[in-house]
Amino acid sequence: MKVAIASDIHGSYPATVAFFYAAERLGAEKYILLGDLYYHGIRNPLPEGYAPLKVAEYLNERADKLLVVKGNCDSDVDMTVSNFDFASSLLLDLNGKIVYCTHGDKYDKDHLPKGAYDLFLYGHFHTGLIEKAGGVIVANPGSLSLPKGGTERSFLLLDDGKLTLHSLQGDVLAESEI
Repeated sequence: MKVAIASDIHGSYPATVAFFYAAERLGAEKYILLGDLYYHGIRNPLPEGYAPLKVAEYLNERADKLLVVKGNCDSDVDMTVSNFDFASSLLLDLNGKIVYCTHGDKYDKDHLPKGAYDLFLYGHFHTGLIEKAGGVIVANPGSLSLPKGGTERSFLLLDDGKLTLHSLQGDVLAESEI
């Protein structure tokens, strides 16, 4: 099963649509969203096409395919307009690999959670990467709407033990076997 992973949409409707279009073209069947879906946050500018309610409606149409982690900018009010649950973190078995998913405001590549897992996924920093740390693969899909540090708008695709970082324009930015 192909799983697309994104984070830090921050209410950008065009970025949301572009992500789902790109992920569907690559054959994604499920989607993991690592938080910060609607609000842009006090430290961030308004993203292009800022329309959080439209983003919520778009995501609600795909609720049965979503697994969602709550980000630091996601509030209780956001959950009232969402037809899916927000988890504080997720521990999943995907394609035989144990995957730990979190937003990244508590745990990140330099502060890994305790436990046994093959892949650690986090967002929050708006910088896409795939690296090895603490004996596991760590990956950040970057931000769909507000990339930082000179990185591109990006997302991850997990496909049978292979993890790939894609730009929204379709370029492969990094990849790793899990």
